[in-house]
Amino acid sequence: MAVAGSIVAKAVNTGLWNLKRCRTWNIRQAQTIRALSTLMSPPSRAVVYEHQGPPDSVTRLVELSPVEVKENQVCVKMLASPINPSDINRIEGVYPVRPEVPAVGGYEGVGEVYSVGSAVKGLAPGDLVIPSPPSSGMWQTYVVKDYDMWHKISKDSPIEYAATVTVNPLTALRMLEDFTTLNSGDSIVQNGATSIVGQCVIQLAKFRGIHSINIIRDRPGSDEVKEKLKALGADEVFTESQLEVKNVQSLLSNIPGPALGFNCVGGNAASLVLKFLRQGGTMVTYGGMSKKPVTVSTSSFIFKDLSLRGFWLQKWLSADKAKECRHMIDYLLCLAKEGKLKYEMELVPFNNFQTALDKALGKHGNQPKQVIKF
Repeated sequence: MAVAGSIVAKAVNTGLWNLKRCRTWNIRQAQTIRALSTLMSPPSRAVVYEHQGPPDSVTRLVELSPVEVKENQVCVKMLASPINPSDINRIEGVYPVRPEVPAVGGYEGVGEVYSVGSAVKGLAPGDLVIPSPPSSGMWQTYVVKDYDMWHKISKDSPIEYAATVTVNPLTALRMLEDFTTLNSGDSIVQNGATSIVGQCVIQLAKFRGIHSINIIRDRPGSDEVKEKLKALGADEVFTESQLEVKNVQSLLSNIPGPALGFNCVGGNAASLVLKFLRQGGTMVTYGGMSKKPVTVSTSSFIFKDLSLRGFWLQKWLSADKAKECRHMIDYLLCLAKEGKLKYEMELVPFNNFQTALDKALGKHGNQPKQVIKF
């Protein structure tokens, strides 16, 4: 009986050992399966800055390790992203809202869905998407963000326009619609007319039958610039020196005094916009390229009853406007696809980012919008 009991005990112990070994193996197998099933992005190349300062000094191109794509996230292979003045200001540390450093540059762009998390609905690999509202970190080859940050757009959207549609064209559209009611036959006046916003204002106003009076700075080739703006639909284009007259209204032919003006320059250029505005008109400031203040004569306030307003797209977007914003983006992209909204851009390979940045910083004179192509 003792022998039999020993055999039984040994069998039991062997069974327990095998059971423990089986459990250990199952745990290890489950861990391996989980590790293998974790969705990861590919390695990414990115333009990173570790502290604020001159963009040409503090930015560098680095390799980033893969990151996990969580169940509610989307990994996007970036196709194109512009260098906007606001991107430069964020890197310099002078923009009101900026990401914590170290940070990846870029605020808008377009990409193709590479992979999606298990809980994502409505987006699939191959879809064309843009960050909407815009989001930091677009200057990299792969971007991972929550699915609701991405807006699916038509696959036949022109890539360079999809990459740039949000910041500048949307600013132009909102300013035309948010500050006063404009009807066909009315007019607007703006400085900085050669900017992307300025070009979009001209074209969007033209669609609505609204006249545009445009002010550009004095520079060589200004006559050629005037012709380009008129080809976009500008009614009148003046250099600043042409407006050094007492009565600027006398320069207009059959165009009513504008009720609305846009200023992105400041200084004397802003004063010229104010000179054109009719009684009770409004000037909207959305930039300050000259770094000079807006000054207004006392008589303009008292006798013309002018109003001064400001517009900041990021503030508008933060006011629960995501759905409205996306409808407008689709509208603007449709115009671009039909050739009804256009502006000059230069596509630059990602490897040549530093050259594109130098152009965006004005080191090579006047240059078209720089758009990085990944």
